[in-house]
Amino acid sequence: MTATAPAPPPARVRAAAVLPRLALVLAALLALLFAAAGPASAHAALTASDPGEGAVVATAPAQVTLSFSEKVALGEDSIRVLDPRGKRVDTGEIRDMCSGSTIRYGTALHPGLPDGTYTVAWQAVSADSHPIAGAFTFSIGAPSETTVALPERQAGGGPVGAAYGLARYAAYAGFTVLVGACAFILACWRRGAAVRPMQKLVLRAWVVLTAATLAMLVLRHPYTGSGNFADVFDLAGLKAVLATKTGAALVSRLLLLGAAALFIAVLFGAFARRQATAPEGGAVAAETAADEQDGKEDSRDAADLFFGLAVAGSVFAAGIAATWALSEHASTGLQNGIAMPVDVLHLLAAAAWLGGLTALLVALYTVPEVEREAVRRFSRIAFAGVVVLVATGAYQSWRQLGSWQALTGTSYGRLLIIKGALVAVLVGVAYLSRRWTARLGEAPAVDAAADVPAPAAVPGAVAAVPGAVSRETSTETGVSRETSTAAADVPGDPERAAQLARQRAARENALRRQARDADPARAGLRRSVLAEAAVAVAVLAVTTVLTSTEPGRVVAQEAGRNGASAPAVPNRAVKITLPFDTGGVNGKGSVRLELDPGRTGSNTLHVWAESPDGAPLDLPEVKVAFTLPAKEVGPLPASPDRAGPGHWSAPGVQLPLAGEWRIDVTVRTSEIDQTTVQKTVKIG
Repeated sequence: MTATAPAPPPARVRAAAVLPRLALVLAALLALLFAAAGPASAHAALTASDPGEGAVVATAPAQVTLSFSEKVALGEDSIRVLDPRGKRVDTGEIRDMCSGSTIRYGTALHPGLPDGTYTVAWQAVSADSHPIAGAFTFSIGAPSETTVALPERQAGGGPVGAAYGLARYAAYAGFTVLVGACAFILACWRRGAAVRPMQKLVLRAWVVLTAATLAMLVLRHPYTGSGNFADVFDLAGLKAVLATKTGAALVSRLLLLGAAALFIAVLFGAFARRQATAPEGGAVAAETAADEQDGKEDSRDAADLFFGLAVAGSVFAAGIAATWALSEHASTGLQNGIAMPVDVLHLLAAAAWLGGLTALLVALYTVPEVEREAVRRFSRIAFAGVVVLVATGAYQSWRQLGSWQALTGTSYGRLLIIKGALVAVLVGVAYLSRRWTARLGEAPAVDAAADVPAPAAVPGAVAAVPGAVSRETSTETGVSRETSTAAADVPGDPERAAQLARQRAARENALRRQARDADPARAGLRRSVLAEAAVAVAVLAVTTVLTSTEPGRVVAQEAGRNGASAPAVPNRAVKITLPFDTGGVNGKGSVRLELDPGRTGSNTLHVWAESPDGAPLDLPEVKVAFTLPAKEVGPLPASPDRAGPGHWSAPGVQLPLAGEWRIDVTVRTSEIDQTTVQKTVKIG
């Protein structure tokens, strides 16, 4: 009995062994993306309020108003005002007080509100689709105790926020791979339409993008509202989402994806069959005049099909990208009419580059032969994509940054510097890839395995050319047609003949793979493309952090809300000393006043009285009042309590606004002798 050696593993088994490594690379990419992404901070901010945060007003205001850095969407309960016991004291009616570039909303209060501390809780949806919320207090007459607990949950945070963020970034990844891989097939490697790994890549990207869009649609209501997963089933909430700009964009994206499914069916159906049956190098057999005419007609039909797919694919890609541009950051802020088409170009360039890079990696690691010209075409497309990315990214960065000072003075600006450095490294690695691509193109189109004679039992075997996909070899089984035919002609045991055929086919595929791996240009290209992908992971991670960081313009507006004036002594309490003379016996001395931290909001007041020799002076009474003449605020009285000999203190002294405050100190040294001294200080 003749022993038969086991057949070497076919090419597709060896290719499949590489897929887990590719999966690990993609998993690492996603892990870095999501690890770097914190809760999405909104790009709209509360810039002012009336009454201000921590303000103490003499009489009850008629309404509470809020000003924002950009347009927001408010619901019926978006602004709530609660008294010290937690009872709602607003009318519930939202007033639109926007005028020009001023974005202001308000709600009326019930008349006759008693003195005390009131809480304003607000929640809205920024025009760039992010939920925002906050709360602050103000007091009427004087501060008081309040039982209202300020909300601790961040808007858009919690488990629902994490799930929405996951769906959001999965949508970006799916769009990038879907558009980039289809562009790679149509513009660089048309024969890839008939290759199973490329088909799987595109289909999975379509499924990921569709599923992520659906998840965002159903999670939108709890994401911008209660933060509870149970609200996913609230049909009224879903109806409200569909009426918003973001809801309309998500529905439009789903409709475009449905139409894109037909595009994919044609791409991997009729177009793939034409590419699989096309002659090598595009040559048309013309043995007869009739055959030549038929070949020309087939060529025209193929060209028409390619043109239709290219136009349809461009429309679908631009339309899907526009669903982001029309509903997120580009649709708000400065020059949004220019920013939206620029954002579409930015997304398309990123998809053509990163998605095409993903398709090239899959092709290099799962397909034995990839045309050299395909790699060279992608190199040119990737270079153009990087140029467009840099140009459009610079414009968008300028919109969000606002000033050169913000480049180093804000977190957003510092992240931009890091991203710029990574892009510079990426361009350098891409330059190395282009050099390897040029070497690959200059190499002679001869298979290294051609020096190995084909087995005699396989007549007519076709030598593999590393620059082309051999149609004589099945991509599914790795068995050449000639080998199968020759094996079928071997007399004797059919099983033995089939086994020999599999062995010979496996040997041919192994030789082709060995020749491919031995090509230094191809090996160098694979290494440089992997390095390019690694740097791209870092760029995407920084970009992810940028999307959750408040831009420099918003930071500047928030700084204006908190007061542009600096305290009298930066980062230290306000300290003043005032001499006094009541005119009576022992009526001379000085009062030393300290206001900590000396800024708007709540402060702690300390007053010390001293005799001319520096000894503590225990006065019968000390009163302090604060007045802001420029705003006609005050006097706001403060009655410090005796804390010790010659020492009085008062916690919770509220100064609502920044400016030049006049401090009046009234001291009484006897039943009839008193005086008031004053000094103006700058409160920030």
